Amino acid sequence: MARIFSGIQPSGELHIGNYLGAVKNWVGLQHEYESFICVVNYHAITLPYAAPDLVRRTRDMAIGLLAAGIDPSKATLFIQSQVPEHTELAWIFNTLTPLGELERQTQFKEKSSRQEQVLAGILNYPVLQAADILLYLADLVPVGEDQIQHLELSRVIARNWNARFSPDAPFFPEPQPKLTPTRRIVGLDGQAKMSKSVGNTIGLMETPEAVWDKLRPAVTDPARQKKSDAGNPDKCPVVYPLHRAFSPAATVAEVEANCRGAQWGCIDCKKSLHGHMVAELTPIRARAEALAAEPSRLDELMGDGAQRARRVARATLAEVKDRMGLPAETPVQA
Repeated sequence: MARIFSGIQPSGELHIGNYLGAVKNWVGLQHEYESFICVVNYHAITLPYAAPDLVRRTRDMAIGLLAAGIDPSKATLFIQSQVPEHTELAWIFNTLTPLGELERQTQFKEKSSRQEQVLAGILNYPVLQAADILLYLADLVPVGEDQIQHLELSRVIARNWNARFSPDAPFFPEPQPKLTPTRRIVGLDGQAKMSKSVGNTIGLMETPEAVWDKLRPAVTDPARQKKSDAGNPDKCPVVYPLHRAFSPAATVAEVEANCRGAQWGCIDCKKSLHGHMVAELTPIRARAEALAAEPSRLDELMGDGAQRARRVARATLAEVKDRMGLPAETPVQA
């Protein structure tokens, strides 16, 4: 069975953007692939943060993933900092990665342009990403189109290491992208990618009333000024794409016909969408509330996942060290 690796930063409660753009896809893939899914909290500390807040956000993300359908019996779900081999392999890869490759990364350019002082962690971020993926010898990485550059660097690093230390038979696979079927989810304002920092999201754990309060003013076809105007769903940046994500095909066809034929106003379309969103999100919220009420159960699940991940990670790192002439780990004496 082919292996995949997926990582998500601990931004706290999941919203429908990262649910539709990534997590819902992972839930399906866990039945087809050997899946490693990681809450990448080391990546989260490259920018200023408060420690108690990071603890809360990490736990909330783990709860959200489990509630959304990640099954610990199918996938290995774990927190990055509980598997120290990630950072050890990242250092090894740093010794093989040209500085120019890192400086060309789009994310480095964007983040460094907003910082008065650029920290090394922002520059080395994609090396740790490569270590995350290659530590599990992943064949595939589910990504959006905007993440392909980082995955290409992972392949470059794998290629460089193999050429130097495993020239006869490549040890590291060159992971390939598995593009997410759902395109980037536009925020409720219709202006940008859905993001908590922008404030244009709907959280997975929000009540039906809160969902409606956010959905009601969401941007629709800007050319449609009144109900009697014929609409164009293809020009609706928010509501129609969400219908396609949450509503059954028959409803999507009904929405399109009633919009183009001016039989429905935008508020009618939103009411229909709200019903389908609530139907999908309510069980997720219920599962999340149950997990939050049992913190020891969450600790047990994440601890088990970390142990499973470490078994694979230790084996990979032991082979890497052996081929590089580095002494193996020695047991700590009691």
